[in-house]
Amino acid sequence: MPALVLLGAQWGDEGKGKATDLLGGSVDYVVRYQGGNNAGHTVVVGDQKYALHLLPSGILTPECTPVIGNGVVVDPSVLFSELNGLNERGVDTSKLLISGNAHIITPYNVTVDKVTERFLGKRKIGTTGRGIGPTYADKINRVGIRIQDLYDESILTQKVEAALEVKNQLLTKLYNRRAIEAGQVVEELLGYADRLKPYVADTVLILNQALEQDKVVLFEGGQGTLLDIDHGTYPFVTSSNPTAGGACTGSGVGPTKISRVIGILKAYTTRVGSGPFPTELLDEDGEALRRIGGERGVTTGRDRRCGWFDAVIARYATRVNGLTDFFLTKLDVLTGWEEIPVCVAYEIDGKRVEELPYSQTDFHHAKPIYENLPGWSEDITKAKSFSDLPKNAQAYVRALEDMSGAQISAIGVGPGRDETIEINSFI
Repeated sequence: MPALVLLGAQWGDEGKGKATDLLGGSVDYVVRYQGGNNAGHTVVVGDQKYALHLLPSGILTPECTPVIGNGVVVDPSVLFSELNGLNERGVDTSKLLISGNAHIITPYNVTVDKVTERFLGKRKIGTTGRGIGPTYADKINRVGIRIQDLYDESILTQKVEAALEVKNQLLTKLYNRRAIEAGQVVEELLGYADRLKPYVADTVLILNQALEQDKVVLFEGGQGTLLDIDHGTYPFVTSSNPTAGGACTGSGVGPTKISRVIGILKAYTTRVGSGPFPTELLDEDGEALRRIGGERGVTTGRDRRCGWFDAVIARYATRVNGLTDFFLTKLDVLTGWEEIPVCVAYEIDGKRVEELPYSQTDFHHAKPIYENLPGWSEDITKAKSFSDLPKNAQAYVRALEDMSGAQISAIGVGPGRDETIEINSFI
């Protein structure tokens, strides 16, 4: 049975939560493999809306087991806040599994994140201030705290003290902040140990055994391709790998077991935070996309920057992820435009460029080259099949498919669970 990867093909916020939730009833495990509570998924079930930041979207599907993999960084306070919120709404969260190798976002990681971003001023990255980057930095510098460390107080104390030796020097001498007491951090982290323990497991072993037993495993990325630390618009990126390769390192499942890679693609483009955005609209059209699409960050609460669809980015996402399919979301938002521009290439220094430039400087100077496609005015939210869509909407989807390099296998025509057109089955 297949292992599927589901990831964002733009800058995140494409609707991965809805796609994961729709597949959740057909899969046995849903795995978050990277990121932390800097990602947000909105899932609409009936008249209920759920905002998830750290938990896998599959937690809303009773049939599957949600997993937080080793590649995720976990803020225990956020984790328990989300669990409490779901439990209060009658959602069973008891099946959740968390890798003991996942790293913990400590209080000092959050502090360092916030003061560093303020210190950068105009050069700031646009971080969410939740300690994600500093936690991954600690992981790479080998001074990170893992969930398994909570069950050996001696090791935990040594690691916290070692991490704070350098961080307190920075906080006090560079940022003019108060030093952080190691004992207080250790006490706070140990306070989470007992409640975490029922969830902690060897998820690498469990997931591989599940695949050997013909179970279906779905890997869910946070953020999007263009925010990948290696393949995104560096330095305006996240601190991990939301691209398909990250599913392997962030879960311990080898690449030969991945059978399908599905990219979530919004019918237009958005991004949150700083960084280049060739098709960004600073006019009435941009404001209309923001208003109609409800484009406000689930985690940050910040308004998303909006622009027309960028086929150059879509082709790039297909290439670096090895995408086999697209799930096109929010097609309904475009209803009402007489013509819909689509970016098919860039102009850089007077030359037409059809692939994403590897140079940061070139990408900053890229100007979109548009083709206008005819729009539609009919309501598409009740469409149940591709043929139910207006002819111009069908043509728009097929044009995006041709430009992007992978088949569009599903289309979101509204926010609800049932407002999706399935063209090709993912499983």
